[in-house]
Amino acid sequence: MSLTGFIKKQFIDVLEWLEPDDGTLAWRYPVADNEIQHGASLTVRPAQAALFIDQGRIADCFGPGRYRLETATLPLLTNLRHWDKLFASPFKSDVHFFSTRRQLDRTWGTATPLSLRDREFGAVRLRAYGTYAYHVADPARFFTQVCGSSERYDREQLEGQLRSTLVAGLADVFAGSSLPFLDLAGNQAALAQALQARLAVAFAELGLALDGLVVENVSLPDELQKALDQRIAMGIVGDLASYTRYQVASSIPDAARNEGGLAALGAGLGVGQMFGQAVGAALPVAADAVDEVAATLEKLHALVGKGVLTQAEFDAKKAELLKKLG
Repeated sequence: MSLTGFIKKQFIDVLEWLEPDDGTLAWRYPVADNEIQHGASLTVRPAQAALFIDQGRIADCFGPGRYRLETATLPLLTNLRHWDKLFASPFKSDVHFFSTRRQLDRTWGTATPLSLRDREFGAVRLRAYGTYAYHVADPARFFTQVCGSSERYDREQLEGQLRSTLVAGLADVFAGSSLPFLDLAGNQAALAQALQARLAVAFAELGLALDGLVVENVSLPDELQKALDQRIAMGIVGDLASYTRYQVASSIPDAARNEGGLAALGAGLGVGQMFGQAVGAALPVAADAVDEVAATLEKLHALVGKGVLTQAEFDAKKAELLKKLG
């Protein structure tokens, strides 16, 4: 190098990253053709890390703090360059800064429904979405696996890959679970924990830590949701049928105590039959069986009035008949 070139050459004596925004994950200090002065100051702020790279080889990594750059604080770089302990000359090295702060409230979701097999519904297509948080946990691995020697690497460049990883993990969790869809959808916290545990390794391979994951919603496509709503409605109809059966059976004893009560009950049963036709098979009690029990109770009640049967005998027979209606 000529004397003029040496004079013009600038030596870097302070290295730091002010991190003007929160969307940058990695930034390369603009060393260019300049050299780092021996004894220069390196400042790594909280939630940052700095990594020295020597001709593509990973050297020393620094966490938050202030450092004086010399052979004692750069043992790996000293070894790579074969410096002796008395080395005190300017040197060249790439310096990459990393933001290790948590990237919060990042969103994920299924762009298209996932086709899965459910033990209750058969083949279904599920949609899900939520939020997650992560941070750069291993700058060296993040450098080798993700950002490389890029001058700047933003989180938007990465999150497409992360969302795809999340959705793939979700499909694996659903496929590997023995629980039906309704149970999984109803316990989103447990689903999120299972998904986070499965994805921890995938994030670590990129030098990241998955700090949190929330499943906000799991749903079926609109057409399948309508079918599910109809199934729930039919379940409610079934419950109404059981309630109607109970009401009819419970009204027989009261009707038996009143003259003409069983006849009125028969009229009520006619209404019940009309309701049964409306709900179809959802009403399992046969109207003929109810009519037969009502007629038998009416005859037995008449025998009580004639003194042929005692009230206790009537009550026992009544309980037996009602039990058959179940």
